[in-house]
Amino acid sequence: MKKFRKVLDGLSSSSPGGVASPSCGSAAGTPTAHAPTPQDIHVQETLVSENFQICKTVRHGFPYQPTCLAFDPVQKILAIGSRTGGIRILGRPGVDCYSQHESGAAVLQLQFLINEGALVTACADDTLHLWNLRQRRPAILHSLKFNRERITFCHLPFQSKWLYVGTERGNTHIVNIESFVLSGYVIMWNKAIELATKAHPGPVVHLSDSPKDEGKLLIGFESGTVVQWDLRAKKVDFRIYYDEAIHSVSWHHEGKQFMCSHSDGSLTMWNLRNTARPIQITYPHGKILKDGRKESCKPILKVEYKTSRNSSEPYVIFSGGLSYDKSGGRRPTLTIMHGKAVTVLEMDHPIVEFLVLCDTPYSNEVQDPYAVVVLLEKDFIVVDLTQSNFPIFENPYPMDIHESPVTCTAYFAECPPDIIPILYSIGAKQKKTGYSHKEWPVSGGTWTLGSQTYPEIIVTGHADGTVKFWDASAITLQMLYKLKTSKVFEKPKAGDGRAGELVEEDPYAVQMVSWCPHSRLFCVVGISAHVILYRFSKHDANTQIVSLEVRLQFDSEDVISPSEAENNPCFSDPSSHSPQPPGSPGSGTQDSLPCLKVKNRPVRMPPGYQAELVVQLQWVDGEPPQQITSLDINSAYGLLAFGNCNGLTVVDFLQKTILMCMGTLDLYGAADPYQRLTRSPRKNRQSTSDFCMRGLSHFYSDSKKRIRTSYQSLTELSDNQVSMDMERSKSPTSESRENSFSRSRSSSVSSIDRDTKESVTTLQFGESYGRKGDALPTACLWVGTSLGVVLLLPISIPTEEEERMEEPITMGPSGTVLMLKGSVLRFAFLDCGGALIQSPYEVWRDPNGPEDPDRPRRRKLVNFSPSSSQEACSDGHLAVVCSEKQAKVILMPTQAVLFTHNITESSFLLRADVVSVCNSVCLACFCANGHIMTLSLPSLRPLMDINYLPLTDLRIARTFVFTNGGQALYLSSPTEIQRLTYSQEMTDNLQDMLGELFTPIETPEAQNKGFLKGFFGGNAQTFDREELFGEAAAGKASRSLAQHIPGPMGLENMKAAAGGVVGDLARARIALDQRGERLGELEERTALMMNSAETFSTHAHQVMLKQKDKKWYQL
Repeated sequence: MKKFRKVLDGLSSSSPGGVASPSCGSAAGTPTAHAPTPQDIHVQETLVSENFQICKTVRHGFPYQPTCLAFDPVQKILAIGSRTGGIRILGRPGVDCYSQHESGAAVLQLQFLINEGALVTACADDTLHLWNLRQRRPAILHSLKFNRERITFCHLPFQSKWLYVGTERGNTHIVNIESFVLSGYVIMWNKAIELATKAHPGPVVHLSDSPKDEGKLLIGFESGTVVQWDLRAKKVDFRIYYDEAIHSVSWHHEGKQFMCSHSDGSLTMWNLRNTARPIQITYPHGKILKDGRKESCKPILKVEYKTSRNSSEPYVIFSGGLSYDKSGGRRPTLTIMHGKAVTVLEMDHPIVEFLVLCDTPYSNEVQDPYAVVVLLEKDFIVVDLTQSNFPIFENPYPMDIHESPVTCTAYFAECPPDIIPILYSIGAKQKKTGYSHKEWPVSGGTWTLGSQTYPEIIVTGHADGTVKFWDASAITLQMLYKLKTSKVFEKPKAGDGRAGELVEEDPYAVQMVSWCPHSRLFCVVGISAHVILYRFSKHDANTQIVSLEVRLQFDSEDVISPSEAENNPCFSDPSSHSPQPPGSPGSGTQDSLPCLKVKNRPVRMPPGYQAELVVQLQWVDGEPPQQITSLDINSAYGLLAFGNCNGLTVVDFLQKTILMCMGTLDLYGAADPYQRLTRSPRKNRQSTSDFCMRGLSHFYSDSKKRIRTSYQSLTELSDNQVSMDMERSKSPTSESRENSFSRSRSSSVSSIDRDTKESVTTLQFGESYGRKGDALPTACLWVGTSLGVVLLLPISIPTEEEERMEEPITMGPSGTVLMLKGSVLRFAFLDCGGALIQSPYEVWRDPNGPEDPDRPRRRKLVNFSPSSSQEACSDGHLAVVCSEKQAKVILMPTQAVLFTHNITESSFLLRADVVSVCNSVCLACFCANGHIMTLSLPSLRPLMDINYLPLTDLRIARTFVFTNGGQALYLSSPTEIQRLTYSQEMTDNLQDMLGELFTPIETPEAQNKGFLKGFFGGNAQTFDREELFGEAAAGKASRSLAQHIPGPMGLENMKAAAGGVVGDLARARIALDQRGERLGELEERTALMMNSAETFSTHAHQVMLKQKDKKWYQL
């Protein structure tokens, strides 16, 4: 105890540069007379603040809460708006861009300036924005804020610079896209309807120009009124009144008739020759009842009316319209009517919007639809219209990240180069079939593979127990392989013991993963307190899964005496205070059951990851086991370790035995730094166990989960004493952290509450010095707890392979190494030259591969021993320890603290990783207050501190992770992964890695319809909008109506970009027209001159002949 107090005294006085270590030249474990200083460790640190910069790189996944959709038929790029103000622009694979409105207002509508590299967005804050897409990161050129009216609908005719804007008051305004100012030309609602009409027609829900005459504007009002406005004459051509509200309008390409969809599930067809009544009224999904009434149907929210060259029958495509009687048990539908054929496509989620893709951008040509893009609430599909069975296209974007809610993430950069191809080859066999054989129709933009690419893999764990491996190289994301952990267990049945109680609570949900890409070992921790170990194989197998059950339940009154600790140094006797094995006296048979039942028969496993071992915690005293809070696996040692708020378990997965299972307090032995009071083992147990089994359901935004376990119940739970104590042992999974991320945590380690459970928060296997007197490094397990204590467990492993499979492994605690403020989050090891020491691993070999009798299979181990990896020092290594509050660097084996840095006082860290950046290493931290920080190693100098996310939620806290190469990621929404870089080098090279949204493409020419169609009015009539809407003719709009806001690019850049985006093409077209006119005039003048010359020559010849024979005096 005296030695321990000396260690504590040294720790309490430690500060940056305050506590030193023996010089590296001294013998390991030999104390020196002088107090060493940090300068004795000669590490040349190369990282400086200029190496770091925070920048978002790319966002993957399905746009969260989508609201609208737009498509550029010439550029073939697609845009999706969201309720949070985000815009996602998609093209060919690799062309994927995310932009965000600073206001965060929902995007109501999107309008492409077709083939001009620009996009107009209308937001819920009644602001229009013009985005420049001719750069890799789109930027706003102009904004126009409406002050007195709310925007409800926008329409931009093809090759026009005048945008029609309908409002909630029923008025229609016109905006100049080039200057982004309002025209003085306004169509007031009271002029559009009849004077005798007393009722207001409602908001504008539709605007479109007639395909036959661009000077005619069709205006649809919500009440059911449709008006065609003559823009030239400034008067109404006709008015249509219908009893049902209008949701959408679609023209026939000839401009002679149009179709409306209504709130009663009906479709009406109107002909311009007779607008008194519709020429056709249909209820596609409504039947006539026996009493003669029509079935009541749901609204048809949108209809598209398209013609085709290959068929005389048009396509009528609409969403909704099902009868209320049928829709109760049916999913949302998209209906495709082609002639007499009616196809109803059922969707898994509600339809937000759909678009019909056509070859031509001209509204007055035969449309020839070839696909339908359907935007659902949680999915995005494209239907092939060219095939009779309407198959869907295979989506090249990773839109199914949220197929089951994401519960954890892991990010691996600089993976072995062979791992991605082999995972892809196995995963290709899992892909679905039945897709359309045609190419993906959204094929715009350009993207090339960057020069600085290396293999990267993202692993996501999900609520249904699936694990997905993603290829994240070159800032793209493609699915590689999918693993279903639920196949290891029998399906739980209602009333089937403990498992039956968990059927509705996602019992297979993945809580954390551990993966070694070199040995290809994979370990999964589930919410039901189970650990599954997988090995990778290229061959299928039919094997028996080994199952181990562990009883891990301890209380403070179970503290053992020093004499017992001395008599039991290796803690291999389970009969004293270690957990009781199943069936031992004192444990009921019902309590000895785990939460899930492992399949006890041989299971056929396909190529890929195959389960080898399952370790489960048992129920104790009628309560479920506590969630596992830490995990580590080492293929070279053949060991697996995990811990929770009760203790630590170490498993030998080669011999399939439990090596050690002990409570957290037992790890101290006689050197417990806290004076703990005994407590009743029954007190408050229900609250903690109930929390642990339900906590993960709050990582999902599914409404069913929210109803099942309300936030209010957990808020009440966090008010009692046990929940406040448990927050230290739950790591970032605690619900209390979601409600109070910014609160201060107590930094005192001397005042411990009576009911505190000290959990194991982090584990790390590695080559180290188990005791101060050790001269050579050995296998060790570093243990960090929620109270900031670091413990070291040396492990004795037989060296020969035969002995390793038969002889037992011995291990036991060697005492406390040091203490920190807050829960311990991360361990890492450096040699005395500052280089990162990797954990040893076993080289992968296929467990089901064919045997070679001449060459017996032996384990091949790769060991990174501290003594063999250093040049600056002959022995010893540095250990980096980071907690929620501070970081320390200690010298092993003397265990002296070299450097200490208090990272935060008012908040706490959620994530800390030691990563390689710019050929060096640093400590990267993510704080609960949203700050991202980096510290140099080993000196712990602050290099970067940026307030990246001011508002942090539980999802980000749970999924934020750093990796090598200056990259990180987190789940920005339930459906999207946001990747970012904190490296200045990658920020500088990011432009080369992103795709180009705009590609110079010549606009297709309009079809020549011939003399007869033109003579009979088939051709669209053009008119000069500038003459009508320009300031000279229409005057200026009221300044109070809307406010023009220049974009952040500045006025000069804005004008140049606006000219480049819109004006250049318009001016080029005008110049070409003028040049053509001049050439035509020149030809006419030349012809006139030639005619005149010929006439003059003729007259001259005639005069010559007439006067030829006359004498001179006769002239």
